[in-house]
Amino acid sequence: MTDTETETADAQAESAIAEASAVVDDVIDNVEGVIVGHHEEIEHIMTALLGRGHVLLEDVPGVGKTMLARSVARSFDGSFKRVQFTPDLLPSDVTGVNIYNQQTESFEFREGPIFANVVLGDEINRAPPKTQSALLEAMEETQATVDGETYDLPQPFTVIATQNTVEGDRAYDLPMAEVDRFMKKLHLGYPDEREETEMLGRVVGDHPIEDLSAVATLADLRAARAATAEVTVSEPVRTYATRLANDTREQAQLGVSPRGTIALLQAAQARAVLAGRSYVVPDDVQAEARVVLTHRVRTATDRPASAVVEDALATVDIE
Repeated sequence: MTDTETETADAQAESAIAEASAVVDDVIDNVEGVIVGHHEEIEHIMTALLGRGHVLLEDVPGVGKTMLARSVARSFDGSFKRVQFTPDLLPSDVTGVNIYNQQTESFEFREGPIFANVVLGDEINRAPPKTQSALLEAMEETQATVDGETYDLPQPFTVIATQNTVEGDRAYDLPMAEVDRFMKKLHLGYPDEREETEMLGRVVGDHPIEDLSAVATLADLRAARAATAEVTVSEPVRTYATRLANDTREQAQLGVSPRGTIALLQAAQARAVLAGRSYVVPDDVQAEARVVLTHRVRTATDRPASAVVEDALATVDIE
């Protein structure tokens, strides 16, 4: 490749990153027209979208988990479907089912709600593990298999799931195989006094989400994802991410999986796009590590998983 061709390619890459960053800024501004506070959490959801990941929102009821997911989904012009997980929900209620058509004397596949660009799985921990497992193939391979037939899901495809942290006797623990497929696990928390007062002012009368319209197209999201995938991750940064993961494995009964390390670097690539950069720096990795790694760690003692990740960030050297 000649110097001129290299310069042209670099200019095109920089332009794509600038456009992707602009799309993210537009969506964040749009969502913040509904959601008060939680700017950091909204950024985390956007980096997950750019990094081709899925998000788990965990907190007590009523803090805006579902509203946040809906606001992000409505900011794009793609398809959006919601699944309310309940104890009697069946896997076919998620993936779809084959229905016999008497006129054609054949079975026809009726798509379930998993066939959408953004799928909101509300209160996912209320469904039994068998139903939760219906998401595993979809989240990892963007496809669903029903009665031996495999169907591709729409692209792009993202799952935003919520679970509450109360009423444990009426909920199921998510299997680790499913937890590991979520790129990030976020906690919203209660708003402060100023934020809650502002929120109350917005929702008196018509709720602002009713007037929320799309500010980006699916083509914009696909282009932003493509630009994110091209962000450079140098060998020292890859080594740093690997050492963080290895440190958690040495400290805990179950440390970060290789899938988690991949997710960390994909999230870091998206974080670089938000900053308008075509390359990842260690700060990007550190900014994403807590929400990408912590839910993948299991300890044999009372020591919290967050402490394991914090210790790794504090002790692992950056080359």
